[in-house]
Amino acid sequence: QVQLVESGGGLVQPGGSLRLSCAASGTVFSNDAMGWYRQTPGKQRELVAGINGGKTNYADSVKGRFTISRDTAKNMVYLQMNSLKAEDTAVYYCLVRRWFDGMDIWGEGTLVTVSS
Repeated sequence: QVQLVESGGGLVQPGGSLRLSCAASGTVFSNDAMGWYRQTPGKQRELVAGINGGKTNYADSVKGRFTISRDTAKNMVYLQMNSLKAEDTAVYYCLVRRWFDGMDIWGEGTLVTVSS
């Protein structure tokens, strides 16, 4: 059973940077997709960035500012967030999507607050 633990959230001023980390325990296959989603109160959870094999994809709102990366050997996925804006404030969730059955596994989330 895979479990995900996010870290790295916190309070940052507009224009600042944060790096989120997601540690996966259990077996995560290299073919499993991983990603970051975020959610604000009253809104649906939305994809921020995904990585699958050597391919990455990003929400339009974060392109050029956020970078997703993965260390398969360490079962880690990261989200480097630069030039943060107030509208990036959200709870950020890590996701693993298993390649063989499409099941989604979620972390508990980490809060990012962008405010002066």
